[in-house]
Amino acid sequence: MENLAIVDLGSNSVRMAITEIADNGDFREIKRVKENTRLSEGMGTEKILQPQAIEHTIAALKRFKRLYQGLPNLQVRAITTAAVRQAKNRREFLDRVKKETGLEFQVLSGRKEAYYDYLGVVRTLKLSHCLILDVGGASSELILVQHKKARDLISLPFGAVNLSEQYHLGGFVRASDLFRAQSMVTERFNKIPWLRYATRVPIVLLGGANRTLARMTYAHRRQHGNSFHGYRLSSKVVYGTYRELLNRNLAQRKKMPGLEADRADIIIGGMLPLVCLLQRNSDGRVIFSESGVREGIITEYIQKRQKGEQNG
Repeated sequence: MENLAIVDLGSNSVRMAITEIADNGDFREIKRVKENTRLSEGMGTEKILQPQAIEHTIAALKRFKRLYQGLPNLQVRAITTAAVRQAKNRREFLDRVKKETGLEFQVLSGRKEAYYDYLGVVRTLKLSHCLILDVGGASSELILVQHKKARDLISLPFGAVNLSEQYHLGGFVRASDLFRAQSMVTERFNKIPWLRYATRVPIVLLGGANRTLARMTYAHRRQHGNSFHGYRLSSKVVYGTYRELLNRNLAQRKKMPGLEADRADIIIGGMLPLVCLLQRNSDGRVIFSESGVREGIITEYIQKRQKGEQNG
């Protein structure tokens, strides 16, 4: 039996999951924690990680370490994504993290992040064809799946936090700001030639903003449960939720059922990529996945271990 701790440092939150892996490759998650640290907040066009966000992030990493250190047969995998990938001061940040926490982070490329998303989704959702959308704090990943294979994938440098900051989508949203943001996202999508093959397939959703959308519709429908894996919505419900958010200011959004108060200022920016995709999609189905990058890493880890055992 092995214990695999995966520390996932994202642009908006840092997550840690501990998974027990049996000798036969079976695994189960025994611990999962998350803290919103907003690492990408205030980076601006200069792409500089800010001191307060760095302090919050390192403090969270130290708290997480206390949860997994001392476990038997422990392997720790630390990965980070868009905020650190884009940051000009990433070397200084990563050196400080290693010095204070002992964690040596692998900075995933956008394509590698998208590939892990794909591995996590296809392992658990029985879909032969779909478009996967992962909206993080500072990037969005798109993967076209055909016959259960990743036909094409891409990472785009916008997400819930930087869209909200750049286009002023945090408070009451002006029509002109929303139009500018939507025009930019649509233009980027129009430049992806293979997206024309994704107009009649369901969209599979990953990422914090999309999980928030699931929680909000759960609350609206008075449904209960902690897992959204496989949960489905129609485009009509997504548009209705988006419209409700746009009709409220920040204080009013914070009171909406299912919407965490610390996500109220980034939820409109976080939903924008999905809304733009749905406008070019005639299928209209939206399916939520709770399996993504971390589950993709576990899948790869087990495959490599089994291959090593066979070769040995």
